[in-house]
Amino acid sequence: MKTWFITGGTPGGFGLAYAEAALDEGDRVAVTVRRPAELREWAEPYGDRVLVLELDVTNAQQVRAAVKAAEERFGGIDVLVNNAGRGWFGSIEGAPDETIRRTFDLNLFAVVDVVRAVLPGMRARGGGWIMNMSSVAGLVSAQGFGYYSAAKFAVEGLSETLRLEVEPFGVRVLVVEPGATRTKAFTGFQDQPVNEVVDAYVPMVESVKAAFVDHNGKQEGDPVRGVRAVISAMNAPVPPRRIVLGNSGYDIVTAMHENALMELRANEKLSRSTDF
Repeated sequence: MKTWFITGGTPGGFGLAYAEAALDEGDRVAVTVRRPAELREWAEPYGDRVLVLELDVTNAQQVRAAVKAAEERFGGIDVLVNNAGRGWFGSIEGAPDETIRRTFDLNLFAVVDVVRAVLPGMRARGGGWIMNMSSVAGLVSAQGFGYYSAAKFAVEGLSETLRLEVEPFGVRVLVVEPGATRTKAFTGFQDQPVNEVVDAYVPMVESVKAAFVDHNGKQEGDPVRGVRAVISAMNAPVPPRRIVLGNSGYDIVTAMHENALMELRANEKLSRSTDF
């Protein structure tokens, strides 16, 4: 029986999909959410196998307290799912400073804080899994969503180094890169204002927002099937380092890698000309 610690347990998202999959396997789950009352009815049937914790992941002190509470309740954490996150619209030049910092606080620095709070216990027990939820946008930049992409790119790089550092302790790291998935992630975008400092970018940002709003509820990706794919990857004889979820996401990432490799090879002579 494993114990999972899952951030971002808002109903209708990946967090609860992970929780339900783990519970179906007979595991125990500590799931965090900013408003625990939202999960009271959901948690009741699972009894003492579920611990719902109030957590703002951008508050490092609350992160440490939540991890400690889960460890005290269940005796340790075997699987960490860093799922909490979201993006805000804005151009690179014209996004307000507050938006930029909020984006990195939630999507990058919170991931760091949770990992650093959970790792001591995993190292002491000699094993564990860390699943960092990235995005296809962490591999292929999204116009008008550049700071979200940048934060997810950073999660990718962080996870690569983390994997090398924790492997000797029996801890594995898997990066999950969903494409457009039918969660409630887009639900709040309708009411999210376009706070763009540079007027020249307003039409572009408004167009990006309109596309997200129009696509809400029509995303091809199924979070439940996505989670099943992740668990299958975890249980593979040779688990992958990362997994892309969804047909459109797979196509986008494949095209990106093929184009990057083509460009790299086209400039091989120039690249190789720079050594002493």
